[in-house]
Formats: sequence, C-alpha cells, structure tokens
Amino acid sequence: MSNNPLIPESKLPSLGTTIFTRMSALAQQHQAINLSQGFPDFDGPRFLQQRLGFHVAAGANQYAPMTGAQPLREAIADKTAALYGYRPDANSDITVTAGATEALYAAITALVRPGDEVICFDPSYDSYAPAITLSGGVSKRLALQPPHFRVDWQQFADALSPRTRLVILNTPHNPTATVWQKSDFDALWQAIADREIYVISDEVYEHICFAADGHASVLAHPQLRERAVAVSSFGKTYHMTGWKVGYCVAPAAISAELRKVHQYLTFSVNTPAQLALADMLREEPAHYQQLPEFYRAKRDRFVDALSASRLKLLPCEGTYFLLADYRAISDRDDVSFCQWLTEEVGVAAIPLSVFCAAPFPHTLIRLCFAKQDATLDAAAARLAAL
Repeated sequence: MSNNPLIPESKLPSLGTTIFTRMSALAQQHQAINLSQGFPDFDGPRFLQQRLGFHVAAGANQYAPMTGAQPLREAIADKTAALYGYRPDANSDITVTAGATEALYAAITALVRPGDEVICFDPSYDSYAPAITLSGGVSKRLALQPPHFRVDWQQFADALSPRTRLVILNTPHNPTATVWQKSDFDALWQAIADREIYVISDEVYEHICFAADGHASVLAHPQLRERAVAVSSFGKTYHMTGWKVGYCVAPAAISAELRKVHQYLTFSVNTPAQLALADMLREEPAHYQQLPEFYRAKRDRFVDALSASRLKLLPCEGTYFLLADYRAISDRDDVSFCQWLTEEVGVAAIPLSVFCAAPFPHTLIRLCFAKQDATLDAAAARLAAL
C-alpha cells in the first residue's frame, strides 16, 4: 500500500491568499497604519452590545430557525418597506445568512448552472468569481473606466448572449466608491426584460451613500425585484464585521432555491446576535438613518487632510473607501506601490488592479476611512509628506 499523501486537484487553482490578508499582515509586520482591509477600528453601538449580552443571559443560545429568527426577519421587512416602498414577506422572501458573503455564495450557487454566463462589472468584489467558477459558470467581466466608472449600456447589451443567466452588480460600489442611479436600474431592466436573466444586487453599503437622491436599491424597482436577490450586511451598518450576520431579500421562488444551499452551508446564524439586531432595528433606527452623515464627516476630514498631498483623489459617492491616483508620486505599478507604501511610508492600502480580471493600467489605490479621526489624521500626515 502506498504511503503517498493524496493531493486534491484544486477547483480554484489560480487563487491564493487574498490581497487583503497579505496587506494586513504586511501592515502588522511594519507597524503601518492599516487602511487596506475594509473594517472599522472603532466599536459598534453600545445598545447592540448590551442586547447581545441580554439574549445570551436569557438563554437564547440554541439553533435559530434556518431562515432566520422571526423577530429579525419581521424587522427587516418593516425596514425594507420604510426605505424602498416594498414590503417583502418575512416568511418567504427574507433569509438571514452568515454575513453577506454567504448570501452571495448561496444565491450564485442556486442560480448558476454549468455553462451559464454571469456578467460582473470590473473592478468587482473578489468573492463573485470563485463562486461562479465553483458552480460551473463562466464570468464575463465588463471593465468600468475611471474616474466615474459608469456602465456603458451599449457594451452591456453587446455582452448579452443566449447563455447569459445572471448579472451581479454592487452599489454603493466597492472599490470605486461610485453608486448606481435609478436610471441605471431602468437601463438594466430595458436590456434584460425579455430574457431569462436574474440579478444579484450587492447592497452591503446601502446606508453609506452620499448621493443627493440617496441609495437606489433594486428593491425599489418593481420589475427587477421580481427576479433579483438583494444582499445586505449588518456588519457594515453597525461597525460589527466580526459578527458575520447579513441577509438577502428575494421573491419566494428564488429564496426557496437559495435556502436549499444555505441550509447545508451554515444552516442557521447565531441566535443571540440575530435577536440583538432585531432589537437594534426596532429601538434605534436613527443609527442607520444617520450613518451617511457619520461617514460623510470622516470622508470630508480625510479628503481635507489629504489636500496637501500629491495624491489625486477621485469622487466618493458611497462606501467607506476613497480612491487615490498616485501618478505624481511614483511610476511603480499599483501592487508594488502599495507594498512600498506599507514598508517605507507606514500606510497600507489596496491596489485597484486586484479587483480586475484584465490588466488595469491605472495608478489607483483604495484607502479605507472607516477609522478613528486620529488614525485618519496620522495616515494623512504620512501621505502628505510624500
């Protein structure tokens, strides 16, 4: 009998450690200010923490229902109705997931069959493509161009084929900090209305939107929402990314299929956190209502502090990210520049090219401003000295 270990053939041979993990490790190694990974360096609401402790002490420590705790699903339905003029059914249309990433994976797995084509817009979040590949689908990634990163709807129409099954969009958009407008959803509907094409709308930054008209959601579009999955994140909204609680809203027939994946992926999400979040939505809705102003102030503070630097800042309409063009500072490619910036300057950022399938010839980096004011001021001082 052979003692040779079995090494599985990789289903994702091109994937290694993510750039986010590598940059955070490099930041720690060089004691750099970490503006790379997208999480706050401050804590979430005290009331939410207290309610978590309350529900743990009250014995809510066994499995929640597979679809999510009833009080949370009902609170989500009420919140959705208030924000987008549409009330999903709390029982059939709302599923609580282990973070938005699980919602995305469950939705992609449920909808994509072998050979199906899935359209994404580059730069795009890094979890989409692997899930498509694992489902046997084919990614078609349409490049958006700086500085505004708007969708070319003629290019989109030309990319459609009889095999197109799904479109994945993200608004507010990570990493470009742009947002879709209502007219974009109208254009999307016009392009796919007569085709059997589904939509996943990644809206995890829905409450961090600075656009004058507010956040445009797929759930506010009467036709698109009948074939769409909207994905949201409590971690982003409440500064608690480590809780890993998200949810998705989709019509009953789509929800039934994605729940089949969710059931055998995580089954259910931690019970006391769900109940605490339900309390938070009911008792302190002002938190998410005031979130745009909270992050707008941080954005403006950081932008003002960087005005003395040689970085050229791009518009930021949403998310807690800011894009900066470093062309006046260096001719390095963006990956090399971010490594140099971390090691020599003491500020960690993310190169934009890692979000793209095709070569991205632009000198752009992503900076996260979900940080304490002192952190932002210290980072800006180092960047302004370049």
